[in-house]
Amino acid sequence: MPAAFPPPAPPPAENYSFGRTVLHSLQGKSWDYTTAPLNRAVLLLAVPMVLEMMMESLFALADVFWVSHLGRNAIAVVGLTESVMSLIYAVAIGMCFASTAVVARRIGEKDPEGAARSAGQIILLGAAAAALIGAVLGSLAPDILRWMGADAATIAVGAGFTRIMLGGNATVFLIFLINAIFRGAGDPVLAMRTLGFANLLNIALGPCFIFGLGPFPHWGVAGAAVATNIGRGTGVLFQLWQLFGQRSRLRVRLRHFRPDRKIMGTILRPAWNGIGQLLISTTSWVGLYKILALFGSSALAGYTIALRLIMSVLMPSWGLANAGATLVGQNLGANQPDRAEASVKIALRFNVFFLGIVGAFFVILAHPIVGCFTKDPEVRHLGAQALWIVALGLPLFAAGMCFEGAFNGAGDTGTPTRLNFYCLWLVQIPVGWILAKTCGLGPIGVFIAVPVSYSALAISGGVFFRRGKWKLQKI
Repeated sequence: MPAAFPPPAPPPAENYSFGRTVLHSLQGKSWDYTTAPLNRAVLLLAVPMVLEMMMESLFALADVFWVSHLGRNAIAVVGLTESVMSLIYAVAIGMCFASTAVVARRIGEKDPEGAARSAGQIILLGAAAAALIGAVLGSLAPDILRWMGADAATIAVGAGFTRIMLGGNATVFLIFLINAIFRGAGDPVLAMRTLGFANLLNIALGPCFIFGLGPFPHWGVAGAAVATNIGRGTGVLFQLWQLFGQRSRLRVRLRHFRPDRKIMGTILRPAWNGIGQLLISTTSWVGLYKILALFGSSALAGYTIALRLIMSVLMPSWGLANAGATLVGQNLGANQPDRAEASVKIALRFNVFFLGIVGAFFVILAHPIVGCFTKDPEVRHLGAQALWIVALGLPLFAAGMCFEGAFNGAGDTGTPTRLNFYCLWLVQIPVGWILAKTCGLGPIGVFIAVPVSYSALAISGGVFFRRGKWKLQKI
């Protein structure tokens, strides 16, 4: 018997206030985003997606806050491990691009059974990929830290943290992928609730396992990895309960997990480009870490703090880009390409305004903000420099995110993959090396390379967006 959607709520009226629209966005109702007024549709999707991304950023900030009390070597190992974890994130998020696009397209076509079958195949693919990656990388944790340039003291402190994070990557994979399914289906509130629930556990358990509070073991920096994996793992169980229950717009059943080569092929085609897109992006960050490692653990620790702060605001900004991507997928499925383009422009305006305000805040208050995470004067100085330099490019980061979100939401994952290669590998890494080593700027040269490369990415993304070929993509 085919799956059926619950009846969608009527589109919010044009005279609804901003506050009332925000309230509706958090209620978890099913809306028809192919007919709702666009400004309302963007807000209905964006508010829970922004909150979801804020929750995700809290994982990173909570870990680095507590770990910072263990010294610069502990902070450095978190940064090095996260730079490797970013490769896993790249594979997971690359699959998320395809997942959101495929599910959203089926929703726009009013094909609930096809959307549910796609969701089942997405989860199967994610679980298989996570198991393979975890088995390989988890056993190589100390070697990976050594290859990344960590000294013996850093490896001694952090090998356990790295092993747990890499070996337990399935919690990252599945929580990302199932939330992408929720977003594509137009259920962003479920994704938001998942991250909220997982975060509460991580924040509560982090200091317990790190410092051995009460009956908990004293595991130091490895305790942060344990808390993170327990939080995310419990979040995955919550997601599966939602998918199999009656709360999700999709009605996933066991039959939808029967392997289907055709559907897997439909998912994998855009997923490969999406994975390549994120691998190019994240390996460029690894390259920057390798350059910074030449200047010692203080440079690594300062940059790690600054990067976590920047990511904490980029994650909610991705929420706005994801709202545009969902609207692109659903409206292309409903044969409304002009509406898809207009939704991206609305999300872009919101995003540039948001990150422009945040960027100014970081530039003005860089030193006191970084000072909340470390008392080491050298780490604080370098972290503040990294923060305000990178923050200068945040408005263009915002525009680039929305353009890439449009391409990915349409299933055109190839265009942003090529743009990432040109702007990040052919601009960011060489510029960082030249400024840091050839020009003698040291770590500051690496910091400057970041806004330079992402400015180039935003400008080139805008050119391809205006050409409009992404609107013809078939999936």
